[in-house]
Amino acid sequence: MAMSYRVRFWDIRERPNRRRPFEVRWTVSGREKSESFTTKGLAESRRAKLMTAAREGEPFDESSGLPVSELRALKQRTTWYAHARDYIDQKWDRTPGNSRRTLADALATVTPALTDSASAGPDPRVLRRALYSWAFNKNAWTQEPPGEWRTALEWAERHSLPVMALDDPIVLRRGLDALTLKLDGGQAAAKTVLRKKATFSDALGFAVDKGYLRSNPIPGARWRGPESTEEVDPECVPNPTQVANLLDAVQQQRGRGPHLAPFFGCMYFAAMRPAEVIRLQLANCQLPEKGWGLLTLRRGIVLAGREWTNDGRAHEEHTLKKRAAKEARPVPIPPEFVAELRAHIERYGTAEDGRLFRSERSLYVQSAAYGKTWKRAREIALSKEEQASLVAKRPYDLRHAGISFWLHSGVDPAECARRAGQSIEVMFRVYAKVLAAGQERANQRIAIAMREWAGR
Repeated sequence: MAMSYRVRFWDIRERPNRRRPFEVRWTVSGREKSESFTTKGLAESRRAKLMTAAREGEPFDESSGLPVSELRALKQRTTWYAHARDYIDQKWDRTPGNSRRTLADALATVTPALTDSASAGPDPRVLRRALYSWAFNKNAWTQEPPGEWRTALEWAERHSLPVMALDDPIVLRRGLDALTLKLDGGQAAAKTVLRKKATFSDALGFAVDKGYLRSNPIPGARWRGPESTEEVDPECVPNPTQVANLLDAVQQQRGRGPHLAPFFGCMYFAAMRPAEVIRLQLANCQLPEKGWGLLTLRRGIVLAGREWTNDGRAHEEHTLKKRAAKEARPVPIPPEFVAELRAHIERYGTAEDGRLFRSERSLYVQSAAYGKTWKRAREIALSKEEQASLVAKRPYDLRHAGISFWLHSGVDPAECARRAGQSIEVMFRVYAKVLAAGQERANQRIAIAMREWAGR
């Protein structure tokens, strides 16, 4: 926070046809500042107050333009609700739509817990919806919130605690505990809690930048959330026979089944994420008549929701996960799957933009649609016991199955990570149990080799 004594004032400027036509103007170290008022008297009073502070030797903040006494008082008064909205404002333009939803969800969860208990609040569901859909959605700020939401938001604004209150470990714990619960009082999933905690911590870091807090209190908090692991549960991963049966079950289904069979195949044979499969174009495919092919992945399509994007479209095109904007990921695919993709293109063609997979109206494939097809495939391909288990519960488990098969086949983990679009660190962390089984086989091979050497 840079302070300066170089303060200069201009005459009050009148701007007709403005709601607040009288403007007080001044500079701090050459940086222009202004405030507008409805009457000239109010503007003159404000100008006189600022000039008094300057004459009495108060330094002015170069960023806000305020004298240090006002800045200190402002920081003490700033509420969590106001700060959270300021946080959304500064993050918005640099954040994709899907991530905007994540930020709003986290802040809408923690904000009701950071209020005083002076009076009964609004219905929790109404408040959560109003916070999520309006207070923390910058696209909605150009319109007035509905009446029920407006009442709830006014309550939140009046009863929100000061940001400085989060220096109190008891208040901080209230916020952290709120992240662990769903609206119905049930326990939130561990990964959801971690994701929301990350947003909460980032917002507190922004409060440090603004001078509301000396340091982020979360790292020093004596609080433990639910345990979470990134490791793939082996029970979720179908074996090659189960994968083959599941893909056959997709192929057998009437309607979109034959069209989606290679869609799911991409997740298994190329370990692609669903967003990457949705975006796959013919130009990304090298499909020779014989031998291995190559899919060069460059982008992905994510459903964000019209209310969260800049252009009002429901879907957004993203770069590859954890990759630079122009970075690509080449993934070799076996001859059997090359033939399947060639047959798919011959039968269905492509969308106008070259996409291999599309809806009946040539739009993006929806998760709800392929989810139904996958659910039906499990019913056809798996036994009652397998259906009751976690095996292949989600289409995403095909990606885990493909990577696990590579590792079981003896492919170097670094090459598996490169093909899967992960770092080697993530590969070892997520597939630790799969790698452990491979290490056991390696130990056995080494033991055999050592016995053979000793017998010479």
